[in-house]
Amino acid sequence: MKQFILKEAPDNTGLIRLRDRDYHYLVQVRRLKPGSAFTALLPGLETVTIRVRSIGGHILEGEVEPPRVRRQKQETPGRENPTEEVPGLAPGFPSIYLFQALPRGTKMDLIVRQAAEGAVAEIVPFVAEHSIPLKTRGREERWRRIIKEARQQSGSPVDTRLHSPLSEDELFLYWKELRNREPAALGLVLHEVPAHEKEALRPGKETAVREKAGFAPLEQGGFHYYLNTNPSLTVLTVGPEGGFSRAELKRFMDAGFKPLWMGNTVLRTETAALYGAAVVRILLLEKQWWMMKQEPK
Repeated sequence: MKQFILKEAPDNTGLIRLRDRDYHYLVQVRRLKPGSAFTALLPGLETVTIRVRSIGGHILEGEVEPPRVRRQKQETPGRENPTEEVPGLAPGFPSIYLFQALPRGTKMDLIVRQAAEGAVAEIVPFVAEHSIPLKTRGREERWRRIIKEARQQSGSPVDTRLHSPLSEDELFLYWKELRNREPAALGLVLHEVPAHEKEALRPGKETAVREKAGFAPLEQGGFHYYLNTNPSLTVLTVGPEGGFSRAELKRFMDAGFKPLWMGNTVLRTETAALYGAAVVRILLLEKQWWMMKQEPK
C-alpha cells in the first residue's frame, strides 16, 4: 500500500502544509484534489489519514482526520490501529542491515531503492579493496530522497536509515559496536568463488585439498542454517563488482561473520544485495513454517 512519509508532524490543530517536492508528488504524481484523502506516516511511525483541504500557490493544505472519523468513513484503505502487529514491525522481529561495498557509477542508487523497498533497516556503504573511488558528496542526500520515494511507493513499515559511507577499518569498528549492543547479531558475507578455484569445491575432493584451496571456512552453512540461530539483528555484507579479496574475507571471518556462497550463478553486486536481503527477510517472516532438518556436512 502506498504511503506518504511526513518529515514533520501536523500542528496542534491537525493541519499540515506541504510544499516543493512533497507538493509535486501529491498533486502532480498522485493527482490528489481537495476532498481527497491519503495515508501518511508520521515521524513517530503512526499511520494517519490526511484529508486535502485546499491546493493553491504550490501549497497543499491537509487535515488529519480523527481516529473515529477514519473508522467510520474508511475511504482510504490502511491499518486503523497503528500499533497492530505487521510483518517487519512485530515485537522481536530482527532488523536487517545491509553493509554494501560501494559499486561503480549509479548502481548504488538502485541498491538503495531496492533495500528500502525490501524493508532493510539500515544501509551502510563502505569502501572495499576493489571499490572504485566514488565521490559521495551530494549523493547521500540523493540516496535519502530515494529511500523516502521507495518507502512511499512500497508502503514499507520499516524506517530505513542511511549511514554515512565508511572506510573498511571504520566498518569493522561499527560492527564491533553493533555486536556490543546486540550480542546475538548475525553477520553474513556473500562470497563468489573465482572460476579458477572452483575445482576445489567439486564433490569428492579430499578435505585437505579443499582446505588448502581456502574453501573450508566458506562452506559451513546456508541461510536456513545461520538464521536458525534466532539472531536479534542480521547484517548482510555484499562486495563490489570485483568481489572481496582473500585478505578481506579472512578479516570478515575473524570478526565473526559467516560466509555464504550462493551457487554457480554469478550475480551483479546490485542483484546480490537484493537477492540476499530478500532471502533473509522471507526466511525470517516464514520461520514458523520451516525447521532445520539436518546440519550440512
